[in-house]
This record gives sequence, C-alpha cells and structure tokens, in this order.
Amino acid sequence: MGALANQLPIGLSIAAVLLLIALGLTFTFGQMGVINMAHGEFIMAGAYTAYLLQGLTSQSFLVALPVAFAVAGVMGLLLEWSLVRRFYGRPLDTLLLTWGVSLVLQQLARDVFGAPNVQVTAPGWLVGGIDVLGVRLPYNRVFIIVLAVVCVVGVWLYLTRLPAGRRMRAVVQDRELAAYSGIATGRVDRFTFLLGSGLAGVAGVALTLVGPVGPSLGTFYIVDAFLVVVAGGLGQLRGAVLAALALGFLNSYLEFWTDASLAKVLVFVAIIAFLQVRPQGMFVLKGRALV
Repeated sequence: MGALANQLPIGLSIAAVLLLIALGLTFTFGQMGVINMAHGEFIMAGAYTAYLLQGLTSQSFLVALPVAFAVAGVMGLLLEWSLVRRFYGRPLDTLLLTWGVSLVLQQLARDVFGAPNVQVTAPGWLVGGIDVLGVRLPYNRVFIIVLAVVCVVGVWLYLTRLPAGRRMRAVVQDRELAAYSGIATGRVDRFTFLLGSGLAGVAGVALTLVGPVGPSLGTFYIVDAFLVVVAGGLGQLRGAVLAALALGFLNSYLEFWTDASLAKVLVFVAIIAFLQVRPQGMFVLKGRALV
C-alpha cells in the first residue's frame, strides 16, 4: 500500500507535464484544426533553453521559464506565419508539413548540441522531498504540479476575463461568425500559436527536472499530449485537465504493475475504448443549431 501511495505524486507530475504540453494543442488543434507534430520540438527548445541558462544566476531555473516561453512562442509564431497559415483546412497536409519541420529541428539540435543527452542540474531548493501521511513528495514533482496549476489558472483567466481570450473562444466556437463580427481571425490564430508553443517551452523546462535533455525529447510526449486533447474534447480546457489526470494516473500505476511498454499499450487500448463510447471526447463544444 505504501508503494501504491507513493505512485500518487508520480502520476500527478506526469499529468501536470501532459497538461502543460496539451494546453497549447487544445487550442491550436481545436481552433485551427492544425495537427502540429512540431509541438514536441518546442518542448525540446524549452528544455535546451534551461540547459543554456543554468549557472548564469542563482535563480537561473526560474529565469528559464519566461525565457523558454518566449523562445518556443516565437518559434511557433514563425512556423504559423511562414508555413502553417497556407495549409488551413488541410489537416493531413499540416501533419506532414509539421512532421517534416520536427525532423529538421531535431537534426538542428543534434548539430548544435550534439546527439548525446545533456543534464540540467536542479536548483538546491528542488532537491529532496517531504513525507506527508507516509507518502514521499519530491520537491521537483511538487514544483511541476504547482507550475501546471498556475498555467491552467492563467489560461482560464485569459479566456474568461480578457477581451483577447474571448476573441479566441469566439473563433474556436464559430470561425466564420467571428470573422463576420469583425474579429481578425488571422491575428487570433497567430497569437494562439504563440501561446500554445510558449506553454510547450515551459513544459520543456519542467521536464528537465525528471530526466535528461536530448534532440528526441519531444517525441516521447507528443502522442500522449494529442491523446489528452482528443479524449478531453477539442478546445475544452476542463476536458484537457481531466484527461491529463486520467492518463497520468493510468501511466503511473500501469507502469508500476507491469512495465513501460505494456503500460503504453494498455493506455492506448483504454483511450480507444473510451472514444468508442464518447467519440467527441469528455466535453463537447456547445453550439446553436436549428432542429
């Protein structure tokens, strides 16, 4: 029972990382129908940003969070402006296009940083842990969970309290009607890409606390992130939160009872079975229709 209880913070931290990655995909995929396979490389960019900044100051890890957001966000903005905007409405083409971009970015990372993985040293205040009711809570995993909560609250406030967020919600719900209402949908798309890519960069910084950094870092998480988006419902923040929690705990406990490879297979089977019952995900975007 003690070992099972200790899987709880592991499952929560996995869910937190998946949620940070999936937040951006929730809106780029849900709003624009873009299957962005290069999203994983924005995670990698955030992780390498933390690697480059480590040791510069005593708070270099905290500094890496906004810097990684900016770096990955600008990369996403450039990708949308230069390539993706020419392929809206063609999801298969965007999949192939962004997959090619991801391969180019991975090779670029190998050329710049080398093929071997590198390690980011965690700050001293994230080393160790605390025991709560017999459960060991590592500080690094607690930090990842808190970071995910802060990002979710920030995105929620942005969507519900700021005019730019309401414009994004309008485009997600009905792009044509939003355009007829005077909303510059192209500008909203670009900022959505920037926001989603920036959150992937933040996720990359968080991942440096649980493992090494390498050119293929993003590929290990991108499929699970898309599963979170699809299972939660396109463009649904609460769905992404619940789906990330479900996948995080499933991954954690299935790996504990079996092994990593079999756990992945069982998670895929569970998601496929769920989508047979709820093909539109946990939550469906509400709209108006004449009956």
